[in-house]
Amino acid sequence: MASDNIFSGLKVVDMASFIAGPSAAVILSDFGADVIKVEPPSGELWRHAHNAPPQPVAEDAYPWHLNNRNKRGMALDLKSPSAHQVLEKLVKWADVLIVNTPHPARARLKLEYQDVLPWNPRLIYADVTGFGENGPDADLPGFDITSYWARSGLLSMTRDAGAPPTWPVAGSGDNATAVGLYSAIVTALYRRERTGEGAHVTTSLLAEGIWSASVSIQAALCDAKFFGQHDRKNPANAAMNVYRAADDTWFVLVVTSDKLEAVAKAIGRPDLLTDPRFSDPVKLMANMPQLTSILDDVFGAQPMEHWHNVFRGIHVTFGAVRDPREVINDPQIQANNIIVPLEGAGGKLTSTISSPLHVHGVTKVSAKRAPRIGEHNEEILRQLGFSATDIEGLRASGAVPQVKEPAV
Repeated sequence: MASDNIFSGLKVVDMASFIAGPSAAVILSDFGADVIKVEPPSGELWRHAHNAPPQPVAEDAYPWHLNNRNKRGMALDLKSPSAHQVLEKLVKWADVLIVNTPHPARARLKLEYQDVLPWNPRLIYADVTGFGENGPDADLPGFDITSYWARSGLLSMTRDAGAPPTWPVAGSGDNATAVGLYSAIVTALYRRERTGEGAHVTTSLLAEGIWSASVSIQAALCDAKFFGQHDRKNPANAAMNVYRAADDTWFVLVVTSDKLEAVAKAIGRPDLLTDPRFSDPVKLMANMPQLTSILDDVFGAQPMEHWHNVFRGIHVTFGAVRDPREVINDPQIQANNIIVPLEGAGGKLTSTISSPLHVHGVTKVSAKRAPRIGEHNEEILRQLGFSATDIEGLRASGAVPQVKEPAV
């Protein structure tokens, strides 16, 4: 781990599960933070996500390594009375504590902010929930699919007219929320630099989903006229639609008003600009399906490579729709270090996804595999000041179990 990075010397205890909280810790670790991952003796469920459809199934525990790389691993049974002395020393050691345990269980475990604050007034206590801290559903469990996608309204807008809601991409809302939680943490750290005071920062999957859907939610707040769900063959705007090239590649096209003339000429249809069906705004709205049909025929006559060159030549906004197996071979991704080597994971897992933040002149920490269950128990306990006798006592009590290490 680099000794001169942005967060070198920053100590983070990650007690969160699944994706949002742990991924915020990953971003901190990418810039040098020392992160301890604390999980139950049986390990976190996310260790097994690579065998849980509809996630793509693999022999390698790729989700676990993605969300927990660069961390040291500790197994701790918080239900054991003896575990509290370990928790206290972890909190005293930490600059940042990340939690996502539902509040009723958190209260039982004495893991709420008011429980740990006396141990470390400078602590940044970072809390991520499904539905926020208040309100009738504050204590409901939430995943990004339910809280970020469904409850926020996003899922009602990401489908074509007449189609039922679809199943969103796993972790997409979680990872957006992780960036939000990371931002809250570094904001609090900046405040601490100025005041010396710790802070309780929080976000929720619901709040992040609303933020992502905010253009439409803001429209609803002012009683705007909605056009309903997108209908590809009868869109609200044929210049902002999805089309298919001759090689069956779908692409998104976004033509702003200042580009209409250039696009019409570039695709060989300047006549569309003077066609009476489309040149009058009122008639254009009525004839949007006809315009879409014409564009379907035009774009379906040439492969995506042709349209890529055409659109790039006139600087119009477009994007080919890619499959994950195509994405990993995209030269644009390789050129921007979005995919980076991963050390030590074994199997076929030799690369991982870098966090999306870059600071010019700063090299991120090289990505190393996620820890095995309790892999660094003894090392961490000794660092916290526990003697060999203390450690044996903790093991005897079950607070810090002796765990067989799995393959991941």
